[in-house]
Amino acid sequence: MDHQSFGEDSSTPVTGAFDKSRVLNVKPLRCLLPVFPNAPNGSTFSTPQGGAAPFVCATPTGPFPNGVTPFYPFYNSQDSSQRPPEQHTSTPSGVHHQSFNNAPISNAVPINSFRTPPTARNRATGVANGSAGSSKRMTRSRAQTQSSPAEEGEFTDNQNESGEFLSEEGLTKSGRPKRRGRKRGSGGGQGQDINVASSDAAVDLLVEKIQTAYSDVFRQTEGDRTSVDYITLVYDLLRRKISQMEDVSTPGGNKRPDLRAGTLFMNKGIRTNTNKRIGAVPGVEIGDIFYFRMELCLLGLHAPSMAGIDYLTVKNSSEEEPLAVSIVSSGGYEDYADDPDVIIYSGQGGVNRKDRAMMDQKLERGNLALEKSTHKGNEIRVIRGLRDQNTVAGKIYVYDGVYKIQESWVEKEGKSGCNVFKYKFVRLPNQPEAFRIWKSVEQWKGGDTSRVGVVLPDLTSGEEKVPVSLVNDVDGEKGPAHFTYISTVKYPNPMNLTIPSSGCLCVGGCLPTNSNCTCIQKNGDFLPYTSTGLIVTQKALVQECGPSCQCASNCKNRVSQAGLKIHLEVFKTKNRGWGLRTLDPIRAGTFICEYAGQVVDPTKIDKFGIDVDDEFVFDATRTPQPLGVMPGDPVEPSKLPFPLVISAKYSGNVARFMNHSCNPNLIWQPVSRENRNEPDLHVTFFAIRHIPPMAELTYDYGVVPDDEIDQRKRKCLCGAAKCKGFFCL
Repeated sequence: MDHQSFGEDSSTPVTGAFDKSRVLNVKPLRCLLPVFPNAPNGSTFSTPQGGAAPFVCATPTGPFPNGVTPFYPFYNSQDSSQRPPEQHTSTPSGVHHQSFNNAPISNAVPINSFRTPPTARNRATGVANGSAGSSKRMTRSRAQTQSSPAEEGEFTDNQNESGEFLSEEGLTKSGRPKRRGRKRGSGGGQGQDINVASSDAAVDLLVEKIQTAYSDVFRQTEGDRTSVDYITLVYDLLRRKISQMEDVSTPGGNKRPDLRAGTLFMNKGIRTNTNKRIGAVPGVEIGDIFYFRMELCLLGLHAPSMAGIDYLTVKNSSEEEPLAVSIVSSGGYEDYADDPDVIIYSGQGGVNRKDRAMMDQKLERGNLALEKSTHKGNEIRVIRGLRDQNTVAGKIYVYDGVYKIQESWVEKEGKSGCNVFKYKFVRLPNQPEAFRIWKSVEQWKGGDTSRVGVVLPDLTSGEEKVPVSLVNDVDGEKGPAHFTYISTVKYPNPMNLTIPSSGCLCVGGCLPTNSNCTCIQKNGDFLPYTSTGLIVTQKALVQECGPSCQCASNCKNRVSQAGLKIHLEVFKTKNRGWGLRTLDPIRAGTFICEYAGQVVDPTKIDKFGIDVDDEFVFDATRTPQPLGVMPGDPVEPSKLPFPLVISAKYSGNVARFMNHSCNPNLIWQPVSRENRNEPDLHVTFFAIRHIPPMAELTYDYGVVPDDEIDQRKRKCLCGAAKCKGFFCL
């Protein structure tokens, strides 16, 4: 196509500049066979909406992430464009740049089905006819060319990848990537294998518990908010548990706990919204955030684990045609993604790889589906992939609602001069805001002084490393009653501990593989946190390193001692007084803050808490709600070395403003720090699930004895779908 038809830097097509009808006559979709076997009803991946077949499919071409091999490595050597593209890490700016060669746009050439017998062309590429060994060698070579994944195994996705779903061919029964060679630990290869085997057995047992719990409770309620919340909760709990185990069994290895957990869930049917659909997905709300592409797959929000375009095939009269159902806009190409209502989205294909030239995009697969949706005008779900500021190459995926394609065109991209399909997505009106809120919050954190309702820019007066704003855009109240801001608990009188405290000797920091570390031994032979500082599961008591330990302040077992790291604000609610909410996205398992205040003698607190002043008293002897434990695990009562009651009436921190909820997003966790023979017990808060910006932070105030419920009852206004109607102070 002539570049001058569009102008030098134009993103708007000139009428009649490109005749797309000449590239619409393609047949690749009908030539592809399903990767998964037919469902019992005989349907395939092209089943129209409402069919019973599983929706997660893959083309034989991939792409496949590091450690995962293709289903069947039968590739057409004469058509290099059908080879699986490599996975790339993100650039420092977090943007993937891709370009193409100057080959003309043409009709697609159907690739070989995975059921097609190997031919001479296959043998020429290194796959001998009937030779499984050479097939494995080819797969291994391909996997070794892929780049290393990002932190905690989260690969940097690209909206233009062509793969549909991850292959299970390169995974073991437990979902672990197949080993390419023996890794020897300090105790020799044999000991290392034993650790891996025991880890796999433990993971299998956890998955069986989850599957049983899911089948018993949620099998008949697929596609509602409760099942969506449950799956996202247990998926991340399992992912963190796998990460904890692999820190011990395969230290320094190339771990992908997100893929492993997702594969196990897929194999066991622990998922929801299994049928593809056009429009909104039941149970998934606009503004929901995700940290892994596998979460989108498990919820039915976006089926491909790597590709940016998801589509289904529907019948139109006597023919079938693809229609797009969702896209992930994650910063590929030279897209325009800052507008909260409009996205200029580039098509897929023409990946810039080291072993292939740049090329024009073809009107096939996802591109063809988007073109068909342009004319049909069907709703398309949009998930925006945003940079995670807390990780080097991570992404946060935000469900931004449904859009429609207003127009499409072809233009030459960047310096390559190759043809790229462009689609203008426009957000439908009257939907809750999502990405627009993110844009506003970024301005507020950047010091925007035009925000309405700001009473104080920092109510901590510099006590915290991160300022905490005070905001009231509801009424004229200027703030809560006066109190002194402190960031931790204060013990007024010395207390004698019944069990002497002895710190660890880990000078360089506590390592997950160090079985001689006393702090690890006290935590059940595992560090309670992952390598990225996320708590693995709710415990009766977490033992952290403290002043009596020889490890440094950045030890992985000192997570709750780093202070406030998240941008928070105290705000006036409409009907529950003051509350606390976040300006940052929060990942499940993240430490939020501790409950600061003055430690008081429990005998001096009114037993039934009738005095209104007791709203700022935290009683750690209560039983917390079991919201952060794996299904089937016993809920242990708190193992406090002594009764802990904290009063934040006159001195405290942001935790004193957190309200109760019957569906909270935080749990409170007792933490004891090694501090010789002095008491150093704290109440800390961690995120149960992923929390988007501007969400209120809440926790369940806990369970009280039955004979005290009536005296401590207060009317609950949390607004949860399954609100109990009351809570106890």
